[in-house]
Amino acid sequence: MRPIHALASLPMAWVAGGLQALSMGDPWTGRTHGWLQLLSLAWLVWQLAHRAERQNSWSASTWARPCAAGKPWRRALLQGWLFGLGWLAGTFWWLFISMHTYGGLNAALAAAAVLGLAGFLALYCAVAAAAFVALAPARVLQQQPGLAALLFAALWTLAEMARGQWLTGFPWGAGGYAHVDGVLAFLARYVGVYGIGFAAAALAGLIALASHVRWGRARTWAAAVLLLAVGAGLWGWRFCDVNLCYTPPSGHRPRVTQVALMQGNIPQDEKFVPGAGVVDSLTWYGEQLQANRAPLIVGPETAIPLLPRQLPEGYWQALIERFAQPGQAALLGVPLGDFESGYTNSVVGLKAGQAAPYRYDKHHLVPFGEFIPPFFKWFTQMMNIPLGDFARGGIGQPSFEWQGQRLAPNVCYEDLFGEELAARFADPATAPTAFVNVSNIGWFGDSVAIDQHLAISRMRALEFERPMLRATNTGATAIIDHRGQVTHRLPRLTRGVLQGQFEGRTHMTPFARWAAVAGLWPLWGGCALLVLLCVALRRRA
Repeated sequence: MRPIHALASLPMAWVAGGLQALSMGDPWTGRTHGWLQLLSLAWLVWQLAHRAERQNSWSASTWARPCAAGKPWRRALLQGWLFGLGWLAGTFWWLFISMHTYGGLNAALAAAAVLGLAGFLALYCAVAAAAFVALAPARVLQQQPGLAALLFAALWTLAEMARGQWLTGFPWGAGGYAHVDGVLAFLARYVGVYGIGFAAAALAGLIALASHVRWGRARTWAAAVLLLAVGAGLWGWRFCDVNLCYTPPSGHRPRVTQVALMQGNIPQDEKFVPGAGVVDSLTWYGEQLQANRAPLIVGPETAIPLLPRQLPEGYWQALIERFAQPGQAALLGVPLGDFESGYTNSVVGLKAGQAAPYRYDKHHLVPFGEFIPPFFKWFTQMMNIPLGDFARGGIGQPSFEWQGQRLAPNVCYEDLFGEELAARFADPATAPTAFVNVSNIGWFGDSVAIDQHLAISRMRALEFERPMLRATNTGATAIIDHRGQVTHRLPRLTRGVLQGQFEGRTHMTPFARWAAVAGLWPLWGGCALLVLLCVALRRRA
């Protein structure tokens, strides 16, 4: 590679990362593009493979001093970091809206905060890229491209899982979500979103390494893989439409349940303001809860924006009495708790015949929104956002039982963490038949965050083959079936009630079975073993 190309490769890495972000949901249609995710990642692998070939010594004697073998791994570190920066900043750029538009933070500081978060999380990508260059022998790249592709996929997946789990985790924009409409979506029921990400990274590696194979048959084969990948990414949604991504379940199917999902569209800058958004919320949601006759009514996160004891006299008691009558039930987002025991972001379930209202407390809290990390209180004090340190609910909390359904609530971005939702499947007899996500992402305006979150919920539906009911403040309020398809949806940024139906499921997917028992440890262990195998081969090369 000539020097001018080496210099150009650094800004190109940032551009390729931006294309990776675009694959998670474009701002024009909101659709995912798996083919774009594959090609942008393939470009990175192609660059890294060139750098790996430049490592001037692969003998066992240089194992203890990889830094002495030259600078390619250092360039790969920077290249991987720039790719990650473009990818992650381009994926969750809308955090700027919450901090600047609604939080009142200076625009420059808000932009710096988004870039700072993306830059920190991009370090995982940087380490994975540098490790690939350091560990991939030229002989393996040229003669065993499949093994090299698996090495890259293992390292990349380890980086993805570390980003998603360490330091509370922030897995928004994981590569597997780009394939929720593609042919790789069928893997969700077996290996989950990270397993899809592994498959996509391996495929991208095969595409990239086609140019490094020096014998004709393998190059022809790799070119065929390229054509297959591009074709599958472009047209994979057609296959999903004819149910090739779906395995019919066995066993009892709960009956169809009618549901009403409320979307108040309360302006975010007024939502928690007394006399403005608070009154609007209490009035509109109160009217809908009293008037709607659907068997199940669901309100979004903090649909009731005050603690029950802060509500107008008789308001909360009227709701309890309303649903004490047989035939109807409600799930509502409500803050609960007190100063002594701590406050929680909760979902309350109301129905007849219960001694006390059902309660689900959010387990996975949002950093800077629901808890303040150590040493960062100065940062949150600069924003005019109702922040606080909330108490965490337990993992694997019981479901809300209603009309033969076991409804498992999750709040806001909790549906990002499939391994945590899997804990509810430890006992098949009490496993959820459907998920209920209550959210308020009005903090991020009319942005692609709405579409990205919908794709995340659809992936959870694919992993567990469970419907997902989404009740949100501004969108996307929707009903997703067990195949990950949106069957009903309200227009975003409108006020209304979505009337529809869903059918819960009782069968267990392979992913639900093993993730309920072991979390993501099988993926951690499998990727680590692949890396160790390549290390052993490197020693022998």
